[in-house]
Amino acid sequence: MGDSSENSKRVKLSDGRFLAYRESGVPKEEAKYKIILVHGFGSSKDMNFSASKELIQELGVYLLFYDRSGYGESDSNSKRSLKSEVNDIVELADQLEIGPKFYLIGLSMGSYPTWGCLKHIPHTLSGVAFVAPVVNYWWPSLPKNLIKENYMGGLIRWGLRISKLAPGLLHWLVIFTQKVLASTSSVLESKQVYFSSHDMEVLKRTTGFPMFTKEKLRERDVFDTLRDDFMACFGQWDFEPADLRITQESNVHIWHGKEDKVVPFQLQRCVLQKQPLINYHEIPQGGHLIVHYDGTCDAILRALLLENNIYVQSVYRDPALLTEKEWSCTVPSQTFTWPKACQKMWPSNVTFI
Repeated sequence: MGDSSENSKRVKLSDGRFLAYRESGVPKEEAKYKIILVHGFGSSKDMNFSASKELIQELGVYLLFYDRSGYGESDSNSKRSLKSEVNDIVELADQLEIGPKFYLIGLSMGSYPTWGCLKHIPHTLSGVAFVAPVVNYWWPSLPKNLIKENYMGGLIRWGLRISKLAPGLLHWLVIFTQKVLASTSSVLESKQVYFSSHDMEVLKRTTGFPMFTKEKLRERDVFDTLRDDFMACFGQWDFEPADLRITQESNVHIWHGKEDKVVPFQLQRCVLQKQPLINYHEIPQGGHLIVHYDGTCDAILRALLLENNIYVQSVYRDPALLTEKEWSCTVPSQTFTWPKACQKMWPSNVTFI
């Protein structure tokens, strides 16, 4: 059902745009689990999701990567919105005959289309995993004091205002800033203000953020794609995660690093306070690029797909718990340390060793 070009497979959407995609894992017809991965800001369908081939074969996993509108080889969408991102996923799944239900994994800023799917098409989702998801600073349930303390919140709001009122000026400011910076590669990759020490090690062995190079950002169409994606993600939504009806059967997971400098873990815990049935996996020394850490992708798949194989599940209702005497919890592939008082709050299907 997909149309193919010389460089990639594509599907034609109802509005005439093309979405490019690639497939991985076991053949779709033989798969027990079908997963659509939603890439983040400045990324593409060629992102690296390094789950082991042995696990993918063992579980029978089919993976579908696609270029969101304007990224990679997909056509841009001048009317991009949260709802249009959801519609793209629906049409992609329909045309490729994925089936009545599938799984989603949303990475970083790919989380906003994923939240949109939980809002608008929950009946089609077998489970959802968010990996280092961003938060929208307009969500009413977020504590104002935490937003004020987080410099990223102010930077994002400033960027939204400039993007709406003077996009040409914003493009000029980006180019001007690049000229001032000494870096010759990505404008992000060398900045420890955005990444933890573990993230910096990851960037040494991955392709990083190819759309954020000085050369790419000078291209107006690339800049416009990034700006429109930014505005759809951080603009005002018609809902927030706190409004959603999430149950244990929803099978929703959030994976986050405690040293994430892009999205502070405290904001993620605020989401959990409103949605206590989300399975929360916090990596103590993890930064924003945890999806690239060894073993993380395997752990994500096991937790998402295998019943009663929860990697780490936690609900932080009281920040004071963090000062309690800690205890060790052994989980598949990793050992983490968690507050002992949290044990009473965890569901019975979580096993402590």
